[in-house]
Amino acid sequence: MKKYWNLFFTMLKIGLFTFGGGYAMIALLENEFVSQKKWLEKEEFLDMVAIAESTPGPIAINSATYIGYKTAGVLGSLMATLGVCIPSFFIIYVISLFFDAFLSLTYVAYAFKGIQVCVIYLIFSAGIKMLKGLEKKAFNFIVLGLVMGFMILFSVFAVAFSTIFYILICGAVGVFCYLLSKLCGKEETK
Repeated sequence: MKKYWNLFFTMLKIGLFTFGGGYAMIALLENEFVSQKKWLEKEEFLDMVAIAESTPGPIAINSATYIGYKTAGVLGSLMATLGVCIPSFFIIYVISLFFDAFLSLTYVAYAFKGIQVCVIYLIFSAGIKMLKGLEKKAFNFIVLGLVMGFMILFSVFAVAFSTIFYILICGAVGVFCYLLSKLCGKEETK
């Protein structure tokens, strides 16, 4: 039972002190569960991020559910999901009670400007850590370069292209290359 509560309070802490959503939370999750507690391996964490990103729902909740299930089963996934959701729910609920008065406070506006800088750093930091953990293969760097190039190109020319399509296209290319490598491997053994 101690494991469940440990998981719950860890996720509660992460949910309480993460600003900027799930992508900002990735760096904190990695630090907590890969570096400190060593409940997940680096490779498994990267796989978890990819799965959490490509499944329906917020990445923070998907990640918490996966980590909870991996470490403590079904009850662990429930505890982790609740732990990551409760702080946001209560903070948003309290803010909604005083929303108009809250937004008019000068210091609140300054705080949000500061938080924006932190969120950009957390997302960038998570991206760099994931890039460092990427397997050093030409295929990975080609796909990464193409996606980044298209993202920049589409942003410059204001072309609306959903991030979901990048994920689906890259997944399809990965499956195609995997099947192609298996097919070529079978032909060489004959």
